[in-house]
Amino acid sequence: MHNISSKLLSKPFLRIVGMTMLSMLLLTPGAYAASYEEGEEYELVLPPQPTTTGDKIEVVELFWYGCPHCYQFEPYINRWLKKKPANVEFVRMPGIFRPSWAILARAYYTAKVLGVLDKTHNAIFEATHELKRPLTTEAQLADFFAEHGVKKEEFAKVFRSFAVESKVRRAMDMSRRYGVKGVPAMIVNGKYRTGGVMAGSHANTLKVVDYLIKKESQSK
Repeated sequence: MHNISSKLLSKPFLRIVGMTMLSMLLLTPGAYAASYEEGEEYELVLPPQPTTTGDKIEVVELFWYGCPHCYQFEPYINRWLKKKPANVEFVRMPGIFRPSWAILARAYYTAKVLGVLDKTHNAIFEATHELKRPLTTEAQLADFFAEHGVKKEEFAKVFRSFAVESKVRRAMDMSRRYGVKGVPAMIVNGKYRTGGVMAGSHANTLKVVDYLIKKESQSK
């Protein structure tokens, strides 16, 4: 018995057992399903914040038009949107961490109210980062919107409207409440935050988001 036990516990035997178990894991469906850790790839939002999407899981993207990383993140977001789960509602929200960021947040909500966001959203990113065009004053933005079919009088009316002002103030407040330190950042159902720095890349950010969506779906 002693000799048999010694052989069973020998290093070569343990190595074979280990390789066999690894092979079995590789053949097991879902064995390598992504799993992420709180404090590593994502953090809790404390306290959790209210959502605006009813029964659906809310996924908020905090961004700033002046941020090159946000511009680089756009193609990833657009691909993800084509296959996002049906129980998810996606919300873009301008992050406002400095007073100077507010004017482009106002431009975003102006476009949304006017119904021209599909024309201006990518165009503002491209103008800022590819064309190096300054869009930092109301006059510059009025010219830009005019190029996309919005009359200057209509732009001015909405740009300083109560509706847009309210949305900008809420974005400023939520940027603080979410505890985000930079953009782009993703907030899942008001409870979790992640981003490229924590997740490691733009692609992995959305994998973490999918993981958190599944976590929320299972908890309901």
